[in-house]
Amino acid sequence: MKFKEMPYSRPDLDNLLADLDTFAGKIAAAGSDEELIDLYCAVNDCMAHYRTAAVLVEIHYTQDTRDAYWSAEQDWFDANSPAVSNADVKIAKAILANPHAEALQKQFGNRVLPSLKNKVLGMDERVLELQKEENALSSAYQKLYGAALVELDGKTLTIPQLTLYKESLNPAVRRAAYEAEASYFDAHRAEFDDIYDKMVKNRNEQARILGYRDYSELSYVRMNRIGYGSKEVEAFREEVVEQVVPMLQKLMTLRSKRTGIAHPMFWDSAVCFADGNPKPHGSYEELMAGARRMYHELSPETAEFIDFMQDNEMFDVLSRPGKMSGGYEDIIPDYKTPFIFANWNGTSGDVDVLTHEAGHAFESYLASRAEVGGRPIPYELLCPGMESAEIHSMSMEFLTAPWHHLFFKEDTQKYELYHAEDSFIFLPYGCMVDEFQHIMYRNPDLTPDERNAEWLKLEKKYRPWNDFGDLPFYGRGAGWQRQLHIFECPFYYIDYCLATVIALQFFVANLKDPADAWQRYLKLTRLAGMATYTELAESAGMKAPFAKGSLTALARTVEDWIEANQI
Repeated sequence: MKFKEMPYSRPDLDNLLADLDTFAGKIAAAGSDEELIDLYCAVNDCMAHYRTAAVLVEIHYTQDTRDAYWSAEQDWFDANSPAVSNADVKIAKAILANPHAEALQKQFGNRVLPSLKNKVLGMDERVLELQKEENALSSAYQKLYGAALVELDGKTLTIPQLTLYKESLNPAVRRAAYEAEASYFDAHRAEFDDIYDKMVKNRNEQARILGYRDYSELSYVRMNRIGYGSKEVEAFREEVVEQVVPMLQKLMTLRSKRTGIAHPMFWDSAVCFADGNPKPHGSYEELMAGARRMYHELSPETAEFIDFMQDNEMFDVLSRPGKMSGGYEDIIPDYKTPFIFANWNGTSGDVDVLTHEAGHAFESYLASRAEVGGRPIPYELLCPGMESAEIHSMSMEFLTAPWHHLFFKEDTQKYELYHAEDSFIFLPYGCMVDEFQHIMYRNPDLTPDERNAEWLKLEKKYRPWNDFGDLPFYGRGAGWQRQLHIFECPFYYIDYCLATVIALQFFVANLKDPADAWQRYLKLTRLAGMATYTELAESAGMKAPFAKGSLTALARTVEDWIEANQI
């Protein structure tokens, strides 16, 4: 079924809550392993049906945040999803209290019980009203950001459409693109500051009520981090500062020589080659045809997947007014259908959508059709934790390298260098976003200017090569406000970094033996949400980055490859 043909009706909240309450009672009384497993699977089916409606609304709403009908439906889910989450917590409590709970772990792997415990620890009916308010604030940010239109080059453009101008070979055009973006954020400065201030205080109050010091503690529970905590993440960030940042400073010098920009400013940072960055060659139809060929040649599994996605029109990737910025993949569970949302802008990022978001979608496609012990994988175990889910996407970017020529033609070598550099450069930025949020939630009374000052301090720590000059918005340290994860998905961003480390290991493995690297990736992916981050890494012969010195060898290997492949 095509996306546009999928029917939507608002869930009957009273009936849903009554059903979940009934399930909680039955689960509490379950007298055997088999009965508890049956009920666990049944309640997952119930939640999947509710989630289907929620995802349909999310997609329609983000396709046009100005649409009154879908905006109202999104408001309904914002207001009522906390009550559903609270009912789901009662289910989790009933399962954990049942003497047969261990049967679920034997059936579905090591994540199921810790995930249920985190669900209980991260939610309570006492914070329902605060969660409703938090959802409303998130939607307000989406509307404010999604409505952004700026004037440049005689055109009215969305924020994603500025990216092409930021990569212009004309420095005045690059500067003008950043200034155009800055003009919108500066014009709405008070609104962005106010939304974030309310978000921080709201989330910290939720944490206080639930017994946590602040939201940075609660976030590790809600992000369902299993097997590691904030100390391990802090150690990882310091490894990036000690091992990666010095290497990147040398690589940025190489880039400066390559581009011919002797004293690069921040508005020059998107330019990687003197004759311009690699751009995809071809129309929308040609790029999609290239994706079909790529995945047909990669493996039988990916061939089936891409046919399903394209034949059922499960891509919405063209930018337009009113459409929410950014990109995502989500699964519509009743239909076992992934959906990919993005904003193409004529840059290499368009192809990254066909690899990154498709990596997410491929895992969703496989997991929704897989069985374990003769049973379908339950809905809440279709996907692992976010740090693991990003392994699927980021690794696919590298594993598809033999087919990148379909999109970049004579610029393929440039793209491979650009992509490896960009992945390496991302590590300190992602760590910077994470540390910034820890500072914000531990110091909730900082003024907007003080928040911006903290961001600028972190710029010097993680990206000392950046020189903002007198650039508006960025120069005053407010650039973090365009990073939607900081507003909508607090503490998510480090997940990209943890996944990048595994993806770079796949990059190295793919250079040595592409067939072996693919089989290792497929093994990891088939575990769906039934294994932890470290277990998934180990299943593919990769290493988690929490030990001292864990990045040293990998960083040197990537640095050596980048130096050897300069153009």
